[in-house]
Amino acid sequence: MNILILSHRVPFPPNKGEKIRTFHQIQHLSELGHQIHLFSPFEDPAELAYFTALGESLCQSVSATPLKNKVIRLVTGLFKGQPMSVANFYDKTLQHKLDVFLSTNNVDAIVSSASSMAEYIFKSTVLNTLDKKPLLIMDFMDVDSDKWSQYQQSSAFPMSSVYAREQKLLARYEKQIVKEFDASYLIAQAEVTLFNQKVIKSDKVHVMGNGLDTSTFYPPNLKQPNPSPVFLFTGVMDYKPNEDAVIWFVKNCWSTITSQHADAKFIIAGMNPSADILKLASDKSIEITGFVDDILPYYHQADIFVAPFRLARGVQNKVLQAFACALPVISTPMGAEGILCQADQDILIATNPDEFVAQANRLIEKAELAKSVGQNALQLIQNHYSWQGQLQPLINLLGTECKQ
Repeated sequence: MNILILSHRVPFPPNKGEKIRTFHQIQHLSELGHQIHLFSPFEDPAELAYFTALGESLCQSVSATPLKNKVIRLVTGLFKGQPMSVANFYDKTLQHKLDVFLSTNNVDAIVSSASSMAEYIFKSTVLNTLDKKPLLIMDFMDVDSDKWSQYQQSSAFPMSSVYAREQKLLARYEKQIVKEFDASYLIAQAEVTLFNQKVIKSDKVHVMGNGLDTSTFYPPNLKQPNPSPVFLFTGVMDYKPNEDAVIWFVKNCWSTITSQHADAKFIIAGMNPSADILKLASDKSIEITGFVDDILPYYHQADIFVAPFRLARGVQNKVLQAFACALPVISTPMGAEGILCQADQDILIATNPDEFVAQANRLIEKAELAKSVGQNALQLIQNHYSWQGQLQPLINLLGTECKQ
């Protein structure tokens, strides 16, 4: 089958949430013998090498188009009454390339990664003229409109008004997608339930979870003991939910932990640390790495992974990665959302600063508990989180609806 992937960012290297998910979709579909055609905008010319890598390994063809000036894109979207996240990824040149491809090739299915890429479907001048219309598949991943609602509630004016506008327009846009696409996917049942409650109830919205590549994330052969406990958080560090989680943890929990464990260390590993994140390094017990070529050694070095999320939704890849490394995790309920884990067995749950500190002390003082929680989490990954299994809903849809 010819499958066209509309990706809002080049899904390589697979080093952040949505890129990991789209990359593994492409990889698995390619391994099954499908012909993959990638269309994606980009901002940084350095990304062209990533498109080339995908074209040489997994994709039959690749179409990459540089985006225009971001301010112009957003201002245009503002005047057009578009959601900013839609305007941010739209480019007329890429639209033209897509329409030319559709008019000259038999495309069986189009998979759109994130709602922002639906604009290329809605503005296509070719799709509705085709004798055989491709199956239209949306991978929402998360309920983005609800994410903006959370941002609104946690922000002051004027940003609260900006976020309120985005939430309203994006919820309307998500409704349109569900009506016009053949199938849509979200990352967990909790997201589907939320979508049905706050956006639109539809039997065309399904669960397709995240998997974990255990050849990339795995436990150390021999864990080297640290003289004092090492805590870890990983992620893109200018992403608001990550920033909020880390800053909240440092502000509300870290001083208590270090007062009880004087040489404890907190490593914040991930690209693009914001100014507020960089300020945390004024505390000598906190290390900000910035971009790293390989995140695995940080998982292997750490004793405890923290996931103190208060914003955003969906399955956290970083938690799955920690599980795959047999690293015990302390998380808020939101950080564990959508993962088939049990509190006090595969993960420790905390809802406030006192609970985070108490759970940290449990793991530090009870080595057998830390080992047991980590091993249970690893077993969970091995039993339930292969990419092949998680992507089966998409494979089944393509097999039944689009078989040649």
